[in-house]
Formats: sequence, C-alpha cells, structure tokens
Amino acid sequence: MIRPRRGRRVSFHPDDGAAPIEAADSVAGLRFIITAQNGGDALVDYTALQPRRLALAAARALRHLGAPGGPLTVRSTIKAYAVTLPRFFAYLAQTRDRIVGPEDLRARHVDGFEAWLETEGLSRTHLFTVLVKVVAILRRIAVEPDVRISTDLRERLRYISAKPFQRARPRDAYSPFVARRLRDAARTDVERLFRRFAQRSAVEGDASLHRATMAVEAVISEHGRIGHEHPALKSLYFIRMRRELPISTLIEDLHAPHHLLARDLPPLLVLLSLEAGLELECCKALTIDCLRNPSAGTIEVAYLKRRAHGAEHKSLRVRDGGTGTPGGLIRRLIEVTAMAHRHCPSDNLWVYLRHGRLRSGIDHWQEMTDAWTRRHAIVDDEGQPLRLLLSRLRKTHKALWYRKTEGHMARFAVGHTVEVAARHYADIPSLRPLHEAAVADAFDEVVAAARAPVLLSPEQEADWRAVPEHAGIVAPDAVAPLLDGDQDVWLASCAGFYASPHGEPGAPCPQPFWGCLDCGNAVITACKLPAILAFLTFVEAEREGLTASDWRAKFGHVHARITSQVLPAFSETVIAEARDTLSMAPPPLYLPPEALA
Repeated sequence: MIRPRRGRRVSFHPDDGAAPIEAADSVAGLRFIITAQNGGDALVDYTALQPRRLALAAARALRHLGAPGGPLTVRSTIKAYAVTLPRFFAYLAQTRDRIVGPEDLRARHVDGFEAWLETEGLSRTHLFTVLVKVVAILRRIAVEPDVRISTDLRERLRYISAKPFQRARPRDAYSPFVARRLRDAARTDVERLFRRFAQRSAVEGDASLHRATMAVEAVISEHGRIGHEHPALKSLYFIRMRRELPISTLIEDLHAPHHLLARDLPPLLVLLSLEAGLELECCKALTIDCLRNPSAGTIEVAYLKRRAHGAEHKSLRVRDGGTGTPGGLIRRLIEVTAMAHRHCPSDNLWVYLRHGRLRSGIDHWQEMTDAWTRRHAIVDDEGQPLRLLLSRLRKTHKALWYRKTEGHMARFAVGHTVEVAARHYADIPSLRPLHEAAVADAFDEVVAAARAPVLLSPEQEADWRAVPEHAGIVAPDAVAPLLDGDQDVWLASCAGFYASPHGEPGAPCPQPFWGCLDCGNAVITACKLPAILAFLTFVEAEREGLTASDWRAKFGHVHARITSQVLPAFSETVIAEARDTLSMAPPPLYLPPEALA
C-alpha cells in the first residue's frame, strides 16, 4: 500500500510580491520589423516622422501592441496601424504647436485631429476606424512608466469620440442572378482544372522535341519547378520556337499538370465560399489538415477566424462527396497540391505557382479575381462588368440560404445567434424587397381576415333564433329569413345583397360566387357546408390542370380560407354529416364556366 508523502508548509518571501522587471525596449530606431503571429513580418519605417522623440514613443507602442500576447496578431492589422499613425503626425505639423514628446500632447490635439479628418472628407464610419488606431497608440504610450502624460489627455483617452458612433452600412449580397453566373463559371473552371491534373503529357512525334520535353518534366518532378534560366528549359524553348509552336505561356503550360496556377485560385475561392459559406479570410487560412470527423456524407472543416478573439478556432460541418461539395473540393485540393507541398513546405492549403515560383498563401487576389471575371464576361444586374468582391460571397451564401428557408430564423441562424444572424445577414439591402413583399402579404391577410364571413355553428345558430338581438349584423326581424335560406347566395347566406362592401349602395353585389368567403355580409351555417365542400373538391381537382403558380394565384386564397377558417369553425360531426348529405343529394352550385365544360 502506497501512503501519501507528508507535504511541506507554504512560505512566501517579501520579494515574491514585487512586479518583475521588464527588459529594456530594444527599439531604438524608427525602422524595424514586427513579426506578427499570423501573416509574417511587417516592416515599419518611421524615419521621416517628426518630432523624433514622439515618433520613438509611437514606434515602441506599436511594437508592444504587435508583440506576442498583444492585441494585434495579424500582419495586415499591424500594417493598417503603421500607415495610420503618419496622418496624426501630419496633423500635428499643421497645428504649429511646440511638440517635442508625448508630454506636450493635449486633449485638444485628439479632438482637433478628429475635426481635421472630417474636413478631409472622411465619413463618420471611416473616421472612427482611423481615430481608434491613434487613440490605441496613445493609450499604450500613456502606460509607459517613464512617460509623463498631461491630465486632460489621460481623461480624453478614456473614449474614442464624443460624437455618436455611426454604424457602417452592411455589406450587401449579390443577387441570385449574379450568384448563379459566378457558380456556373467557377464549376466549369474547377472541373477543367481537375481534368488537367488527370491528363498525361502528350508524347511528341518529333524525337528531339520529345526528349527536350521529357528532360523538363524530369526537372519539375525532381525539384518541383523549373526556372527560365535552366538549360533544359532554354533548349525546349528554342526547339519550339524553331518549329513555330506556342511559347508565350510555356512555363505555365509545363507546370499546369503538376501545380495550381495563380489563375486557378479565383474559381476555387468562389466555389468554396458560395458552397460552404466561409468568410474569405477563413478560406485563405485553411490548412491541409482541416478535414475532420467524417460522418454520413458530411465532414467538419476546421478553420481559423482571427477576428473572433478568444474563439478563433472554429469548425463547420459541410457536405462531403464529389468536387461539387465543400468537403470533396478541399480533399481534391489536398491531393493535387501534395507535390507542391513537398517542395514548398507549408501547412497552408493554398500552394501554387506564380511568376515561375511556388508560393504559399494568397496575395494579390483582387487582381486575379478581376482577370477571372473579365475572362468569363460576368456582368452585374445592370449588365455592367462585375467587379467581384470575394468578401461579399459569404453574404451571398447566407442570402440564398435565407430565401431557401423562407426567413425561418431557427433554420437560418447556423453558426450564429438569432440576433446576430438577423442583424448581419438578414437585414441587408438585397433582401429588402423580400421583406417588403412579406409585409405587404401580411397586410393583405389582415384585410382579408377583417372581411371574413360570419361562421355560425349549430349552437350559435340556435342562439340567434332564440334571441335575434344577438345577431348584430342584421335587424332582429331579418334573422329568421336569413337563417331559413330566404337570402341564400351560392356559398353563404347574405345579410345585405344590395349593401355589398364591394359595390355601390343599392346595387347588387358584383363579386363572383366565391367572393362571399371574403365578405363581412356573408353568414355561413351548417346547411351551407355541403356546397362549400363540393366547391372545395372542385378547387382541389383544378390542381391537375393548372401549374402550381397559376393554381395558387387563382384558388390559393379561397382554399386557405375554407381549410383554415371555415371548416375548423364546425365540429367533426357536423362536417361528417355535411359530407353524407353531399354524397346523397349534391346541392345545386353556381360554378364558373370552366367547371361546366
């Protein structure tokens, strides 16, 4: 039996509570490199900024913000801070105030910079993004132990702007028309791309040309690529030139069966983003081990969302099958880039050939995207050449899913709370016509419900006969003729055939016979149920001869009125008796001409 060892008493030394002494800042110049946690190195050059002591303080602050554990983790964000700070120095130079170091700054300088940005024509949204970076730098400078900051500046740094924040206009989705054009073009290119990898190099009939081609292929297989200075490539180049064969894209043509090319990236990104709904930044950061946990035709895609501070690592379950599904597309990409990953070690999914060199990670993507849309002549809804923004594809995916779910938020809000999904992905300009149509339909339903007929169950009919004053819609002496059928019209009894809400006072009702179901003068009792059931049978039989849209336009409303309002007002026993009556003695009906043909 093992007995626990006796512990030792805990003791503390007075020096244990002292704060550790941080190493001295090594930034002594104004040109330095910050190694970001994501994206690589960012070069910062502040050698032209004046005054020098304030520039040094700003440089140290930026270095601390971008250090490991700091809030700036992405290279692009660090560069955005770096290019914003010189604007603040440009404003300070215009103030003509004597500023040497951070101790000379005042609250009026921050407020003045905000006003200066407004005079430069910046919108409130853009202005806020600039001001927040400058305030963040000044806040970092203010916490330095050896820096003296004025009291009013410390108070001013408690907030970004005294003016109300103006929310940015939401990024809109592309229309279904544009989305269809993009998806079709991307699928065509992706299918052609993967067929390219499956094809073998054609054997040249010319022996010397064949040997030169095979020599180049051997170099590519061994080293992953071949440069334009390589003797084997030069030999092939001149042989093809003498035979007047194409040489303008020779390097790309030789590498195309082995590697992705830069021109292949736009269709891949478009198809992946439209099918999976991943953000552009997440698509670009996918790794070769992102596929996990396959199950029943689906698979999880693990991805990194840097903007989700504290929850950057996420996963999304997507369809898994052929290259038309997100899972199958990523799996095929991993296969065709295996050779490129051996010669260009990287865990990034995107390794491709650009300008004769293997690269990992995607850059200059807007230039490549513009070339792709021009090649396919893709236009927008107005017929103008489309300038495709890949960042709008996620909104497009969400908008298409919103239309498919018909706005059902419980099904639509995948990966978000209902509030976030409604604010960021449902409340966008391209879906506004859909929402306006839904509101119009709701008003139409309310108006139709307000004109609904009076539905009398046998118990209510007996009450009207016993106490005619309970009727309300007609005079007490007119209740008995109304219920006895003296005023029957088509599908109901009419409380005012010459006082129709659909016509002139004193004139007969102009509505067709089923218009009674939308009239407040109509009174439907149990004795009218056989006629209504016969008409319902006719309406449902019309489905076979009409298209779904035509039937809905002609009979959809009256069918809904009968099935959802009229019949539920009567008991099952009463409806069963009406069906028996209909089967034994069908009542005379005023049917439309097509029913009599």
